[in-house]
Amino acid sequence: MKVAVIGAGSWGTALAHVLGAAGHDAMLWARKQEVCDGINGMHRNPRYLKDAVLSERVHATSCYEEALEDVRAVVVVTPSSILRQVARDIAPYVDADTPIAICSKGVEAETGFLPVEIFEAELGNRNRIAALTGPNHAEEVVKGIASGTVVASTSADTARFFQELFATEWFRTYVSDDIVGAEVCAAFKNVIAIAVGAAYGFGMGDNTAALIMTRGLAEMSRLVEACGGSAMTCLGLAGVGDLIATCTSEHSRNRTFGYRMAQGTTLEQYRAETHMVVEGALASKTLGALAEMHQVELPITSMVRSVLWEGADPKVAAATLFDRSLKPEFY
Repeated sequence: MKVAVIGAGSWGTALAHVLGAAGHDAMLWARKQEVCDGINGMHRNPRYLKDAVLSERVHATSCYEEALEDVRAVVVVTPSSILRQVARDIAPYVDADTPIAICSKGVEAETGFLPVEIFEAELGNRNRIAALTGPNHAEEVVKGIASGTVVASTSADTARFFQELFATEWFRTYVSDDIVGAEVCAAFKNVIAIAVGAAYGFGMGDNTAALIMTRGLAEMSRLVEACGGSAMTCLGLAGVGDLIATCTSEHSRNRTFGYRMAQGTTLEQYRAETHMVVEGALASKTLGALAEMHQVELPITSMVRSVLWEGADPKVAAATLFDRSLKPEFY
């Protein structure tokens, strides 16, 4: 079947390749014509995953109408900050019951909406929408290295549809009905990865990283439950699985940015060098607003936000976090 993939960054490119390997025709929408030319002419993305040779079933266009013509499903892989505009842009070309999988990770700053809620507000029919998330570094997925992901939807039929759509012998798919939990976890782990990267950048060790990851997992579970999700989701692929991959891997842009930040690199400098969006930077703000709405305490998230957006000194912020009053492990 023909599937449109909206967004030709690293993850969009890798997922289009997965779809091609699964026997589908993937039409990748790219903003830049040079990306379309590279994919259509040489089966390579000249900006992201440059060394990967993509499936011959992957093609690209910069035209929404062409990308979405006669598609059986849509996969959205764009930065979370532009999701609402993307939903509005594709609305004229998408039928009311076309299945949509959202792979973007974040919370809308103005509303506190999760990605699925944004698309429901703009396109309607929540039951045809799913979230795909998990410990999936694009650099490994595009090489066919064994990976697993979870597809969450309020509709069991929609979850199973995308489970079967993406499944290959090396990309294993699972389903969940906790779409809220999956999406909160997806946004949250990026913030914790920045904190872990910063800790290593300051010369701290694996003990510190483990401390940040597990306390970050505690923060994640508190917010997931407050938003109506299940704490059990935090123990699955969308939660601890993605947290481990993002906090420990050299492929992680959020961890790498945290490391660089500790050594003086600004967010703007990192973006200019890598052409990549650091989702955890924005999430540190938007998750904070969500936590305030639900009256949930998120100390690590607050520390990252204070450094990135409020001008706090990273070392002072870290020391303040460590000097907090002693508490039970679970509260």
